[in-house]
Amino acid sequence: MKNIQGIEGDYIETKNDNLFFDVKGLLHPDNYTICYIRFFPSLEGDRIKNGIKFKKVYQLSDRYALLREKYPHHLFFSKELDLEVQGVKKKEIKEIYTPRNFFKNLLEKNDLTNIEIRSKELCKLLISKGNISENSIGITGSTMVGLNTEDSDIDIIVYGTEESLKLHERFKKIFESSDKIRKYNKEEYKTHYEWRVGGSDIPFEDFLRSEQRKQHQGKFMENKFFIRYIKSPKDWKGNFHDYQFKNLGRIKIKAEITNSIDSIFTPCLYKLNTIKILESTLKLKDVNLRDINEVSSFRGRFCEQAKEGENVLIEGKIEKVNFKNTKEYFRVLLTDQIKDKLLILN
Repeated sequence: MKNIQGIEGDYIETKNDNLFFDVKGLLHPDNYTICYIRFFPSLEGDRIKNGIKFKKVYQLSDRYALLREKYPHHLFFSKELDLEVQGVKKKEIKEIYTPRNFFKNLLEKNDLTNIEIRSKELCKLLISKGNISENSIGITGSTMVGLNTEDSDIDIIVYGTEESLKLHERFKKIFESSDKIRKYNKEEYKTHYEWRVGGSDIPFEDFLRSEQRKQHQGKFMENKFFIRYIKSPKDWKGNFHDYQFKNLGRIKIKAEITNSIDSIFTPCLYKLNTIKILESTLKLKDVNLRDINEVSSFRGRFCEQAKEGENVLIEGKIEKVNFKNTKEYFRVLLTDQIKDKLLILN
């Protein structure tokens, strides 16, 4: 997969306000890159880069609140997405940090920190055991931009549809064949539960049902790791301006998963056969059940959440999707950590 800058996994540093954003998605408007604030200068910060203290912000609501208060020029309304999003204008970008370049730099660098060593070793393990190319993998997150702590997560990006599917298929054997990599234990899943769905009404056992079988997360040596898979550009299906989304409110449905092959990717996507609408605040009447045919999310917690043939409970934002003014359908988009759900029923 060719190196395209300004996509999921990349980070952007701004010219004038020393902010670091993580890029969301693969398709972007002509004048903005859609990305969400992650690190900002603060005297209370616990991370230092070039003599400046930085503070990390994670929760989506906190990110919006910070920008509204201090950096409102990084908020804009997208008529295509029918949503206020965060972003950086192309002319305000100081530097784009890319996971593949960072991994290549680590391969050539001798004086590495512990987290850099472990990140590099995990990549080398996945290249070897997964039989993927060196150019198909990279390291993102706080380590890439030099704002990590030694117990930071190791965030891996795998590029290319075929390479991603190949590595994911071999991951069960990778867990079994190395004593350096493992899945979470029961106590670690409890901590993971609080971080992923804390504050929601999702029971721990329902959360565990999906999480225990996921192959893209776990522990490598002493650090947690998470893998995001990115499709090849030929599979991105159009450009940003080909799509028009209309927010119709919230919906809760019962559905059958008819295809889950894209569940490992970011954004993840599941094809649906909608069985029943349980609750809704639809702004559009007479939506046909058959037209609600997919659920999608840019949040990693919904990757590998359900499999083909399983009945699920889905709760999230319902959108009407128009593609190139030729195809129209409805999807459920999962964005909210507290309210949104994708739970296995059988």
